[in-house]
Amino acid sequence: MPRTKAQKQKILDDLKDKVARQKAILLVGITGLKVKDLSALRKKLKGVDANIQVVKKTLVEKALKEQKLEFNKKGMKTEVALVFAFGDAIAPAKTVYQLSKENEALKILAGYIGNQPKDAEYIITLAQLPSREEILARLVGSIASPISGLVNVLQGNIKGLLQVLTQIKT
Repeated sequence: MPRTKAQKQKILDDLKDKVARQKAILLVGITGLKVKDLSALRKKLKGVDANIQVVKKTLVEKALKEQKLEFNKKGMKTEVALVFAFGDAIAPAKTVYQLSKENEALKILAGYIGNQPKDAEYIITLAQLPSREEILARLVGSIASPISGLVNVLQGNIKGLLQVLTQIKT
């Protein structure tokens, strides 16, 4: 059943609101994606302060044009869903990328970070980067490594002295 003009206007107003509040938008191809997979994606995105909305390309074009964002609906050959990131701009990309590796029907097509358009390769590259916590853990490990090496060297001298003393004792 086709939607009425009032229903489409309500969807468009909701989209405009989300586009205005977002930190990042991902354009995701969902042709062939099963409903249970889409529901799983929706649940995982909710955990990273993001959500996904399946919308007609014409409404996407109107909503993005309002924010002066370019969108070429003729270049999109698949059904499109928008993933809006309201917290961290990269966490939703990581979530979508992980699920796209498991399900070939889910594809990252393009995106916007802030108001800057980005292509799929750029978004995928960002999704493959380690998280902030992982980078900080590596930094702490790198800083602590010389100190632990020094402790091991100093312990070696003490162990050597103990071995000499035990040999003298026997």
